Parts: sequence; C-alpha cells; structure tokens
Amino acid sequence: MFIDILRNKGNYPDARCFAHHNGPQPITVWCSNDYLAMGQHPKVIEAMEEALHNVGAGSGGTRNIGGNTHYHVELERELADLHGKESALLFTSGYVSNEASLSTLAKLLPGCVIFSDEMNHASMIAGIRNSGCEKRIFRHNDPEHLEELLAAEDPNVPKLIAFESVYSMDGDVAPIHTFCDLAEKYNALTYIDEVHAVGMYGARGGGITERDEAAHRIDIIEGTLGKAFGVMGGYIAADAKIIDCIRSYAPGFIFTTSLSPVLVAGVLAAVKHLKESSVERDAQQAAAARLKQMFREAGLPVMHTTTHIVPLMVGDPVRAKKISDILLAEYGVYVQPINFPTVPRGTERLRFTPGPAHSEAMMQQLTDALVEIWDRLELEFKKAA
Repeated sequence: MFIDILRNKGNYPDARCFAHHNGPQPITVWCSNDYLAMGQHPKVIEAMEEALHNVGAGSGGTRNIGGNTHYHVELERELADLHGKESALLFTSGYVSNEASLSTLAKLLPGCVIFSDEMNHASMIAGIRNSGCEKRIFRHNDPEHLEELLAAEDPNVPKLIAFESVYSMDGDVAPIHTFCDLAEKYNALTYIDEVHAVGMYGARGGGITERDEAAHRIDIIEGTLGKAFGVMGGYIAADAKIIDCIRSYAPGFIFTTSLSPVLVAGVLAAVKHLKESSVERDAQQAAAARLKQMFREAGLPVMHTTTHIVPLMVGDPVRAKKISDILLAEYGVYVQPINFPTVPRGTERLRFTPGPAHSEAMMQQLTDALVEIWDRLELEFKKAA
C-alpha cells in the first residue's frame, strides 16, 4: 500500500490524508513534534508568505557571504532574549547545532573532557565524538555518578557537562540545578539541549531552564525551531564570546547555505507569539494530561512522565509495528513505533504527542482503538494502582 502523507485542506485541522485503493482518507497524526501546531498557525503562515513575496525562496548562500538577512539577525536577537543570553547563533537544524557546537567548543579548549549523560541525543554524541576529546559517560540523570567522575578528573583540565532538559523517549527531566551545582564546584562549563522544551515550558517558552529559573546558570542553551516553534532550524544561545568562537570556527555553520529567509520569518513569528501567548502551551499540557488519564483508566501501559510526552510501553518491536499498522489501516490513526537504537531493546513503545488540536473525542477514539487492539493481540493490560 502506497502511503502519501499530505496536508488535508478539508475539515481536519490536525489530520493528514493517505492514499489507498478507495482514494485519499483522513488520518489523525499522534506523533508529530509540531507540539503546539505552530506550523499551521495563521501568524506563521502569513509571515512566511510575506517573506516569500518580499525576498524570494532561498537565502542565496552561507551566512558569511550572501545568506544573511534582517530576518536571521532579528531571530537571533529574539532567541538570545528568550534565554536571557547576550547572543545566539542559527543553524540549519537542531542536529547540526548540537554537532557543530559541541565538536567545535571542545576543540577550542585544549585537553577538554566532556561529561555526557548516557541518554543524550545522537547529535550530541556525534558532536562529542567528532571533537576528538576525552569523554566520560554518566548514568542517566544521576548526579552522584557525575560527581564521582568529576572528582576523579584533574582539577586543571577544562570540563564540559552536556545533558538534555527533557528526554523525548521517556519524557523525564534532568536535575538541572543539581548539575549546575556540580559544575560550579568542579569548575565545569554546562551545555543543555532544550530541543523538546523550548516553546513548551516557562512563561515565555524559554524551556525548562526558564521554568525552573536556571537559564542564568547554564553556559550554552541549545534548541530547535522545528518542534514547538513549528518550522525548521536549530540554534545556540550563550555569552557573546562563546557565540563568536562557534561562528568563527564551526564548519557546520561556516560552510553551509543558511536557512531560507522564508523559514526564518515563520520561526520569528512563532517565537514572538509564544513569548506572549500561553494559550497553546496550556492547551497542549491539558491534552497530554487527559490522554495519560484515559490510558491509565483503560489499563493501557502508559509510562509515567512529568512532561508532554505520552509513551505507551509495548516491549517488543514486532508487536509495536503491528499495533502501528492496525491503527493506520483500520482506524485512520498515525503513530510510529519507536524501536532500537532510538530506545534500548525490550523497551519498544508507541510515543504519542497530543496537542492543542486533538479533541476529547479524538482521544477517546484513540483509547478505544488501542484497547481493542490490545485485546485482539492478547497483550497484557496494566492493573490500576
């Protein structure tokens, strides 16, 4: 069966459509990282259309040659302000911002040792690997193990602690202040990936570091423009000197065509809007809480999380794929199974990301469908606590 996921211009604001022998059919997407539906927000679309007509489709080159516009400069100012930092730097994706920043920064600090959470994203791992520096892996969200590793290192060696705020597969949150305490104690820099938190948390969408009043304690904050902000791109925010170093030495920034001003204009509109509006965040959090409640009440094995991520544990790659296939073919529901290497073997799951456009009726239909499939495949239901 050929599946073509498209925008549905009909009466399904949060749906796509797929083609089969009966023609296009509407489906509801439950795994999008466009968490707040900003990719469909009127302000974002209007800003992109205006930029397209004013400056054309492409940027025309790298930032250092012909690809720098007032859109890029203004967005970097807005992002620096969002995180309370002196400066910010745009990249073509969140993956590139992590890889380029971590690899470059470590190379600029002779003898640097990076302390990395074992659950860090592949882009962070790639950056650390490409830096060629020494690394120490600490157990996930484990301050005691991190301190043990820090204490064993030469006090005069440059150190960098790299971790995420929200881990997207388990939906858990790092002990940011505790990690910062250790950084201060052992004279280490801090680097946090806020990809799954920017736009989502804090009064202005600055992420967990804003919500927990920790942004001023973090040296480098990295984020994406392709999830809660709904478009595309990545960035870092930090002290102006750090930004200048990355701008001057990172190949991932220097030698690539910059983001299209059309995309940047859309992100700029999204960032400005979410700095002032909590409506989307509140609706998304309410939807996530409601779906978790429905899953629990139905006896489905929903994993405990304190964030907007709603993972449903399956524990088997074949069954996870089977459930996904049935949901799409029979119920018009699209959610992808999450398998190794994204998650460890034996922890395969379905990862749901309910958003502001998912109604109570949609959540009930999804829950009913999952209960029927669980029963059909003779999977184990979770007993109520």
